[in-house]
Amino acid sequence: MREICQNSLPEKPWLAEKTRRLPGLNPITPGDWLRVDDAYGAQMAYREALLSERTDEVYQLSDAAKPAATELLQRVLSEIENVAGYKISADHVICPDGRKVTLDHNEPLRTAALLVQEDLVLMEKTGDEHVLTGAILCFPASWTLAEKFGGTLSTIHVPVDPYTVDMGVRVQRMFDFIRTETPMWRANFLVYSNPDLFQPRHVYDRRSVDEGGPRWVRVERQCLVKLPKTGAVVFSIHTYMVPIDILAADEKAALLQTRDETPSKI
Repeated sequence: MREICQNSLPEKPWLAEKTRRLPGLNPITPGDWLRVDDAYGAQMAYREALLSERTDEVYQLSDAAKPAATELLQRVLSEIENVAGYKISADHVICPDGRKVTLDHNEPLRTAALLVQEDLVLMEKTGDEHVLTGAILCFPASWTLAEKFGGTLSTIHVPVDPYTVDMGVRVQRMFDFIRTETPMWRANFLVYSNPDLFQPRHVYDRRSVDEGGPRWVRVERQCLVKLPKTGAVVFSIHTYMVPIDILAADEKAALLQTRDETPSKI
């Protein structure tokens, strides 16, 4: 078990109606897509280890998605240019934790993922639905990249309880109409007995929580960013993990009540 936690949660989505409801989308404030927090160094070290030791489990990219991956890297570079701690040169980037990342344009998705805390998923329209065509997914919350790679929005969400046919239509419509100039974010919240960020799980395996033991709150800030040239939608995931006991008493009570009311979100 590997524990990497932030000192606090900037998002507590179970407390506000605008983030608690599904799909709970909100516009991203300019400059607030990619975040650097106090767990940056530890998360990035873990990401590098996973990419090196478990490559096939955390990295997939179809040949057809390479143009989108190239465009994503350029978008990431333009975004972090104004983020404190980054220094961008012609052939490398110095990151907030002091790492030097070579700009390898032959591996654009991998390079982008070595710069930012967010996991990066590429969704591209094929036929009537968006399909998962590439991803760096080092911190999965109870799903497995190999089972979802190449899948459509509707198949990716099997077996999420509230993901009905009607919701699938609405989510696909949302992907169709997201605008490049208005990226959106949402957040989910989960309670775990194990704080490890790397928690792949097969599609029908159930996750159990030991209510009597230590517990952690996992919040994913999920962003939808449309790339203008390829039209791909980037689904990025910034993962926060904190011990549940750092929450204020009323926040903890609200979390556990909401979990009991909407188990599919936990």
